[in-house]
Amino acid sequence: MREHRVGATRRWPCHCQGSSCAPTNLQATRQTKSTQPAAQRRPLPPPFRPLLIIPLPLPRRAFSPAEMAAMRTLHTAPASFIVPPAPHLVSPAPTPRGALPAKAPPAAAATIQSHARPPLSPRVGRRRPCARAASSSAGAVVASVEDAKRDVLIALSQIIDPDFGTDIVSCGFIKDLEINETLEEVSFRVELTTPACPVKDMFEEKANEVVAALPWVKKVNVTMSAQPAQPVYAGDLPEGLKKISNIIAVSSCKGGVGKSTVAVNLAYTLAGMGARVGIFDADVFGPSLPNMVSPENRLLVVNPESKSILPTEYLGVKLVSFGFAGQGRAIMRGPMVSGVINQLLTTTDWGELDYLVIDMPPGTGDIHLTLCQVAPLTAAVIVTTPQKLAFIDVAKGVRMFSKLKVPCVAVVENMCYFDADEKRYYPFGKGSGAQVVQQFGIPNLFDLPIRPTLSSSGDTGIPEVVADPQGDVAKIFQNLGVCVVQQCAKIRQQVSTAVSYDRSIRAIRVKVPDSDEEFFLHPATVRRNDRSAQSVDEWTGEQKVQYGDVPEDIEPEEIRPMGNYAVSITWPDGFSQIAPYDQLDMLERLVDVPLPATAAVASS
Repeated sequence: MREHRVGATRRWPCHCQGSSCAPTNLQATRQTKSTQPAAQRRPLPPPFRPLLIIPLPLPRRAFSPAEMAAMRTLHTAPASFIVPPAPHLVSPAPTPRGALPAKAPPAAAATIQSHARPPLSPRVGRRRPCARAASSSAGAVVASVEDAKRDVLIALSQIIDPDFGTDIVSCGFIKDLEINETLEEVSFRVELTTPACPVKDMFEEKANEVVAALPWVKKVNVTMSAQPAQPVYAGDLPEGLKKISNIIAVSSCKGGVGKSTVAVNLAYTLAGMGARVGIFDADVFGPSLPNMVSPENRLLVVNPESKSILPTEYLGVKLVSFGFAGQGRAIMRGPMVSGVINQLLTTTDWGELDYLVIDMPPGTGDIHLTLCQVAPLTAAVIVTTPQKLAFIDVAKGVRMFSKLKVPCVAVVENMCYFDADEKRYYPFGKGSGAQVVQQFGIPNLFDLPIRPTLSSSGDTGIPEVVADPQGDVAKIFQNLGVCVVQQCAKIRQQVSTAVSYDRSIRAIRVKVPDSDEEFFLHPATVRRNDRSAQSVDEWTGEQKVQYGDVPEDIEPEEIRPMGNYAVSITWPDGFSQIAPYDQLDMLERLVDVPLPATAAVASS
């Protein structure tokens, strides 16, 4: 076996023994124009004109009465010699294009379409394939439970998830599919990624509709559920963070722009959508959460057995703030503040949460770096105001999250406008939020108006979305909540499938989030380029693991994501390698790789 190298790429291992697969010199084979004078050139032959042959009709001959009688006997045969065709070869009666069978219900249009084969290109002498007998299209009774399950999955595959762009069957949402013995009742469960899915009602309605359209189905039982809360990232997480699915940072890097107001109302909006939510107030010097909510128990309690902090609750949302510690506002130095933040966040018994909203303090100092290192942040929401000065500080925060590989999914421009005399006024100007979106490529922008009720809700202890759930402000936060849910689902999907290993071709597939490029790496190349202290001497830079120490046929045992920037690869010798996306992008790639099959070891 030999390898062909072209530039900085590595060709797929070739098993040929000759030189027939060598790269072709296109420059040598390219035809060039003749440099001879026109007088010396040989004249071209005249174009070939094929002869047109017209067949003449042959004269017909009249058959005799005896020959006619003999031919009639050839068309009649005893019934015992006539063999009926096989049931699966009988083609149904032709149906006009776009029309339904007479006995099929109107809702079965999409189901019948899903069973049809794609049209074949017209070719001379090619026959159309015979139609298979399908219970959903021909109206026949299914033969077995397996056939019935296949029909149900085909019908459900018509439902497309708008966030992932894939049908719910391929996404793995269909669980516990059961069909009774009489093949009349169908039961299954649709397991979504989050209980706050904004299209869960649509999924339930469509699932009932497409399955009930099958002619043999008389009853459909659909149950909606959500996946258990678990982080998408690997590594040794603190005990309190192991059951949290998504951690959202609400930041502005500037005080007085309404960051805490956005964080609290966003949290209670997600809770109203059906999610399990918690709020962590990371501002030790000026905690705002005790003034914005009104829990009955305003002191944090420590469990004497587990030594963990028990959060307080208000309207079903778990709350942790330094203001609930009975110490008021902190007066301490930076390293002590980072220790307090770390203790409050990691030692709290949060339980199972779908979303933990962190109210970040102003600035880009030690506390922000500590939070980004300790907690695997899923995404960030940026809060700003229309002033140009606010944009300058917000830009610093966006750049900080970009360096820490935390995607910013939305920008909220607070105190943007107010309506009076049937007109809309912008007292502080406009364009700051749009400038953030345009300059940094953040996909979503939300404008919050100047409302006295929104401002007073921070003093009364009742969030605005709770006091007026049908108001205009609540609708804006509802759209923000839907945006956060959809973007977090996309991020989790991209991160979980960014790096995977395909055993069929023995290659590591890499598709970095927010990138359309996909490439393949040899496992031995990834293992030999590890830059940790176990492979490279930190003082001298000498390579500890030599080229020959890594076998050519090495395969990873497990690949799991490590935040939005790297993956953890476990090798057969027990070594756990941290491979950042930037490092994988710089490695030698495989070219001419065959079409990969289903990945056996994928990030999860």
